[in-house]
Amino acid sequence: MNRILISLCLILFAVPAVAGTSNSLMDISTDGQLLVCSNRDTGTLSVVDLATNKKLREVKVGRHPEGVTFIGDSHHVAVAIYGEDRIEFIDADSGTKTGTVDVFDEPYSVVSNADGSRIWATLEYPGEVIEIDPAKKSIVRKVQAGKFLRGLALTRQGQLLVTEYLTGVVKAIDVKSFKVVDEWKGSSEDNLARQITTHPEWAKAYLPHQRSLITVNHGSGSIFPYLGIVNLDDGEGSRRKRKQMDSFRGVYVVANPWEVAVAPDGKRLYIIFSGTDDMFVCDLVNDDYREVEFAGLLRTQSNPRAVKVSPDSKTFYVYSALDFTVDVYNAKTQRLQGSIPVTNWTGDPDVLLGKKLFYTAHPPMTSRRWISCSSCHPDGDSDGRTWQQPEGLRGTQPMFGLKYTHPIHWSADRDEVHDFEHTIRSRLMGGRGLIKGKVNESLGQPNEGLSKELDALANYTNSHSFELSPHAKSGLSDSAKRGKELFFSTKVGCAKCHSGSYLTDQKMHDVGTGDGTDDPTEKFGPEFDTPTLLGLYRSAPYLHHGKAKSIAEVLTTQNKNDKHGQTSHLTQKQIADLVEFIQALPYESP
Repeated sequence: MNRILISLCLILFAVPAVAGTSNSLMDISTDGQLLVCSNRDTGTLSVVDLATNKKLREVKVGRHPEGVTFIGDSHHVAVAIYGEDRIEFIDADSGTKTGTVDVFDEPYSVVSNADGSRIWATLEYPGEVIEIDPAKKSIVRKVQAGKFLRGLALTRQGQLLVTEYLTGVVKAIDVKSFKVVDEWKGSSEDNLARQITTHPEWAKAYLPHQRSLITVNHGSGSIFPYLGIVNLDDGEGSRRKRKQMDSFRGVYVVANPWEVAVAPDGKRLYIIFSGTDDMFVCDLVNDDYREVEFAGLLRTQSNPRAVKVSPDSKTFYVYSALDFTVDVYNAKTQRLQGSIPVTNWTGDPDVLLGKKLFYTAHPPMTSRRWISCSSCHPDGDSDGRTWQQPEGLRGTQPMFGLKYTHPIHWSADRDEVHDFEHTIRSRLMGGRGLIKGKVNESLGQPNEGLSKELDALANYTNSHSFELSPHAKSGLSDSAKRGKELFFSTKVGCAKCHSGSYLTDQKMHDVGTGDGTDDPTEKFGPEFDTPTLLGLYRSAPYLHHGKAKSIAEVLTTQNKNDKHGQTSHLTQKQIADLVEFIQALPYESP
């Protein structure tokens, strides 16, 4: 009964749809005149005239822009510059930059309230939500709301919904008190929840995410696409459920759900899958059981990452990030009406080809479409998971600096990126591979030069560079300086193995973690490759088996017999100093 009353009240007092209430790489102005799109690979913001479906202008905004929002009912825009740690403000009518707000690190999502008096943004690291006064271009409030925050949406009930990227946990922040007031946990297997949106009338929210089943090392049993549904009221029934998308239309498999949009009239939901270049059109059902019903399947261009619906619900737009176009669809007929080029790739064509291969779940990379390289390494990052591999437990490592830190894998069983041909052909991905003919064994003769496509994949994989640590923006703190002395001292000995510009000697060592005590499934221990420490501050869990949840644990509870540096004699304050230094890496470019 309570849920029925709440739904009726929401319908009676519903207000017209406004721009910018849920995070996306695109947004449409409240008057329906303009569309803006952030282009991560070219560092620009594109402005499109929706009357003519033509790009009006493209504005250079910075490295790796992500979320974008119109501010209230204006044509002023805020865009999160993920790679340069700031929110940029743009006048979409002129393309003029009107201001900047610097933030601590990694702004991902940004949304606005209806009157444009406030915007909010997520900082993926360190897991904060910040409130900004767009008129004064200043941060008003901030709250620590979890770990690795990405998705962000403003509800009609005066709450902000935020998603933890690596866990799929949804949290509610009361806008008045600016405190976390509720939480919706899903499964412990939920992963990569980068976006959330709300229904315009019902007390429900929808989030795309994947399920990472870390105990299964098989391409048809480890990664699954899901749509999560969150009930926001306090009525009876499930507070959260999920719909499996690979069985939503019979046995049609889709991969890597990225964004969801709900039409302003509340009747339809659109969900895109970046791995298989697909979209499901769904009818929405408010029955707390079916939730969504299949209404159409569309094939998109390469790597769709954003979907938005016009204010009148008659048109929807899909951004294909690796074809650099926004496609325009008639919502009634679901037919393509036009394609708008929004930017141009200006880099190495081989890197673009490699990136398309990295993100696709189509053959020859896979055989059954469930998984792509990006399912575990999105944008070169880690999925934060420790997987059960045939050789034992293995934590997913970031790809940053991979070109300079060979050999590859904890077990050092690869000496070139081209050896990932074996991964493509393994049970994990099940693809036929990129080399036609003989494939050389890992650590044997080079596979480089045997396939144009494999060379391109290697070029993309090797293109990821390190970001400077936000913990050293003002230089090393006094604590970090003390930690640096300890790190390089012979008495502690960290630099014996973590040496050189990339803090790795690129050799194998026994650090007491591979004797089978912590992981009875270990086959390759006890020696493991020395990982780089650059960027370690944001890549937990640590060690090959993921048993260390923090850097401090690496130095204390997980440092058996001082094999991982002589740290048992250090005081708690010295351990804290050492952690402070490691968190500040890299504090200068290697």
